[in-house]
Amino acid sequence: MDRAQALIAKKVDPEKLLGMPRADLAQMIGEAVDEVTHDEFLLQEHEQRDVVTALINEFLLAAKRTVSHFEVAADPVPDSNGNTIAASRDSIEAAKERIQPMLMERIDVAKASELPRSELVGRLGEIIAEILGEEKIHLNLLEQRDLVTMLLNDMLGLGPLEPLLAREEITDIMVNGPKQVYVECAGKMQLSDVTFRDNAHVMNIATRIVTRIGRRVDESTPLVDARLDDGSRVNIIIPPLALDGPTISIRKFAKQKITLEIMEHQRNLSPQMAMVLKIAARVRLNILISGGTGSGKTTLLNALSRMIDDGERIVTIEDAAELQLQQPHVVRLETRPPNLEGTGEITQRDLVRNTLRMRPDRIILGEIRAGEALDMLQAMNTGHDGSMCTIHANRPREALTRLENMVAMAGVKLPNDAVRAQIAAAVNLIVQISRMRDGIRRITHITEVVGMEGDVITTQDLFTFEFEGEDADGTLHGSFTSTGLRPHFLPRAQYYGLERALMDAVG
Repeated sequence: MDRAQALIAKKVDPEKLLGMPRADLAQMIGEAVDEVTHDEFLLQEHEQRDVVTALINEFLLAAKRTVSHFEVAADPVPDSNGNTIAASRDSIEAAKERIQPMLMERIDVAKASELPRSELVGRLGEIIAEILGEEKIHLNLLEQRDLVTMLLNDMLGLGPLEPLLAREEITDIMVNGPKQVYVECAGKMQLSDVTFRDNAHVMNIATRIVTRIGRRVDESTPLVDARLDDGSRVNIIIPPLALDGPTISIRKFAKQKITLEIMEHQRNLSPQMAMVLKIAARVRLNILISGGTGSGKTTLLNALSRMIDDGERIVTIEDAAELQLQQPHVVRLETRPPNLEGTGEITQRDLVRNTLRMRPDRIILGEIRAGEALDMLQAMNTGHDGSMCTIHANRPREALTRLENMVAMAGVKLPNDAVRAQIAAAVNLIVQISRMRDGIRRITHITEVVGMEGDVITTQDLFTFEFEGEDADGTLHGSFTSTGLRPHFLPRAQYYGLERALMDAVG
């Protein structure tokens, strides 16, 4: 390779090199490689192609450094308003619109999708460079690389959303039609610079998401829950229900495995609260996690599930699977929407009922939404201690009220006091989590369900978050306060040998 490089360097100066079509450059370098290897060893076809590609990239980089003012090689220098960067992006978009149909004619997308991404990037780069030369489109190396990435994302990925999915600091992506894509970063909502071509482009990406998991989105099914390959949760709603075009909401799957220790470090809770929650999970309390949309209920549920012993059989039930349990013995169940004829639907209630025949040690229900509440309460009351679930509510008392209302949705007529008695017997602990206006999610209450007084469920707070003020940068500050009450589940903690640790934590 070094000898071929030296041979080519003698033949052509950097300025001519940069002006040469990539196909001609590839031919010239290929001939040089043949000349220096002919007498010593014979390269296989794929080996020669790799050497030629590597030499092309090496020469172009070197030429770019040498000829700093050459039109094609010069890097754009943005002004104080970033205008050159915007112009560069516009030129890449314009090039993409022109060459994408030509690229589709020259490749087999189905076969291309089977190649490793690194190899596919190399081959696409060569084809795209040829098309750019034929169409006399001038892009520098950085712009060409961005063009290849954009075309690859459109072919195999989620198009304009791919860069947002790659950024770990982004937790939510909200597509409100083709020209408005919002993201949540560090708890704050902001408008991104990502756009789609039109409604059809958004619809194409939405269809790609749902078909991967065997679902569909069309006028007959304009509302669908799905998930990405990495587990990120997706909701899609399209016209006629969405008036301004297809809408995609993505709750990203956290690559970092969240633990109670990490949540403690992030100021989501205090060390004492973390210890009480660890003990509660260890001693098999039935835990109800309550909070608003985007408050971190599923993240907290994942963190609590880490306290479950590896020897237990766990069954999870979700609409769109997103739980990240680490134990070896986990059975994951997911609901199924109805088919085109309106039949074949499998609801969470169906799955809860079936789970009781699967000999689970613990049942974890992603979210209680309707009549499955009754079946879940019965499961908690019939030997499945340590079960966990989430519910949408703003306060612990409201969570109990909502649970009672959802039992009524099961269609079984039960007296109110009987339903409340069943709730009081089944639920041991309510953990209330909230996303506050500074973007930080905090556990605001750890509340025990104590029992019944008359027809009222009685509770006691073990910990609360007391708001105290706001810093100059907008960060809220306050204290996680123990009420000092003796936990009602202390005898159970004593049975597991954890009573001293529990008393120290609530002390």
